[in-house]
Amino acid sequence: MIGVLAHRVYRHLFFAQVIALIGTGLSTVALALLAHDLAGGQAGVVLGTALAIKMVAYVGIAPLVGAYASRLPRRMLLVSLDLLRAAVVCALPLVTEVWQIYLLIFLLNACSATFTPVFQARQYRTS
Repeated sequence: MIGVLAHRVYRHLFFAQVIALIGTGLSTVALALLAHDLAGGQAGVVLGTALAIKMVAYVGIAPLVGAYASRLPRRMLLVSLDLLRAAVVCALPLVTEVWQIYLLIFLLNACSATFTPVFQARQYRTS
């Protein structure tokens, strides 16, 4: 595994993905704590709704983006989506109402649902 990290492009991609996954994990924990803070005994309902919104975003957006993923400007789009996801996570401490959690979760997962097919798309060249 260490040998592949010698390739500059792969190394950058690998560490960017590791950082993004750590951020995703931390945001999941932050969401649970925020739901408990805002909703108290109803935190389970808030979390369940937030996770349902997450699935709706993925099911609704990923297939559409996936159809065009190989035609999109990959690098700029991936960096922009990661920056948007970071901005949404940074906005979590500003949340004061449950509906704001739902909005931020939808935005966060809409970016993630766009990121995944673009990240996985192959660039085909025509000769």
